[in-house]
Amino acid sequence: MNMRRLVLGFGLLLASGAPALADAGFDRWLAAQWPAAQAMGISHATYERETRGLEPDYSLPDLAIPGKPKPPGRQAEFVQTPAAYLSDKAIGTYAARGRKLAAQYRGDLAALEKRFGVPGPVLLAIWARETSYGAAKLNYDALRVVATQAYVGRRKDVFFAEFLAALKILDQGHVRRADMKSSWAGAMGLTQFMPTGYLKYGVDLNGDGTANIWTSVPEALAATASLLREEGWQPGKRWAYEVTLPAGFDCTLAEPDAAAPIGEWLKRGVKVADGRTIPSSALRDKASIIMPAGPYGPAFLTPANYFVLKSYNFADLYVLYVGHLADRIEDDRPFAHDWQDITLVKTRDLEFMQKKLAAKGLYTDKVDGKAGMKTRSALGAYQKANGLKLDCWPDAQVLEHMKRG
Repeated sequence: MNMRRLVLGFGLLLASGAPALADAGFDRWLAAQWPAAQAMGISHATYERETRGLEPDYSLPDLAIPGKPKPPGRQAEFVQTPAAYLSDKAIGTYAARGRKLAAQYRGDLAALEKRFGVPGPVLLAIWARETSYGAAKLNYDALRVVATQAYVGRRKDVFFAEFLAALKILDQGHVRRADMKSSWAGAMGLTQFMPTGYLKYGVDLNGDGTANIWTSVPEALAATASLLREEGWQPGKRWAYEVTLPAGFDCTLAEPDAAAPIGEWLKRGVKVADGRTIPSSALRDKASIIMPAGPYGPAFLTPANYFVLKSYNFADLYVLYVGHLADRIEDDRPFAHDWQDITLVKTRDLEFMQKKLAAKGLYTDKVDGKAGMKTRSALGAYQKANGLKLDCWPDAQVLEHMKRG
């Protein structure tokens, strides 16, 4: 099949809503995956049953369909301002609900903390952020999602592993296919696990032979606790401290590679802003400074557990949401400093800036159009080199200066 016919075929499928079962290419692809499934110990009966009549879903985001342009990223952590994403009203509502759930599941949460070292409020906050305490509707067939992404997604190798893992879950009888629902990205259950994550971190608490992340709150939270422990969660340590920075603080130091002991930061004039006391046992712990909104919002001192939370979702706003919500479930206090309502630079403009910074040797991370910590630090280095106002923030002034240069 030549490229023109392939593009035309996909276009007709998408336009007409014709059943994907007519896609012979997908059927051939499915048939060719049996040896890999067999090597994973999946039975032929399961493979035949679960792939018979399986259809790709070409309406999913982030597919690499020939002739179809890549849609812009819409993940909330990257397209919302910090003020919008970290809405005090929304977090306050979730915190109130979280306190009721903390009382309801007090025994389960205490047992999970004893076993895994992760506090109950952190687990509840992740549950809230992932599926709104289970209220979010997951209507996608998980196997169909990961099979489609493995066939024509932008990360085929990643999703091929997820496709095999989903079949393994079904083969082992952990859940019925009809109940194995997911998000459009293939994440399953109350606290959102990809199939490989389920197999790695799932915890059977009641001895029935399965980890029920779909309808059992304790087992879903146990899987989350298991993941965080494996990623290095430090029991008894905080995720972050909101701080006030000294006048003239060099914002290029607000990135992970500039870590120093907490006691050293305090000697440099950094002060805890939220009324919390840093125990003497934590003063030797290394931590970084982050300024998620540059000079337009709170700053944070982030020890190891902050970065453990990033293993769940790499976005800083996600971690701040979860950590702050966990704090408010325990003690309902807002951030000490306000988030200002700022305008975000467009993704394509941020990509342009990252490329310019990389060309000058100031930036070595991926070009993704997202203003992460390393991008902001590199912008600060550019501002220093060019005599611009130093705030490490991607604004119109820096963009125009780069375009002129």
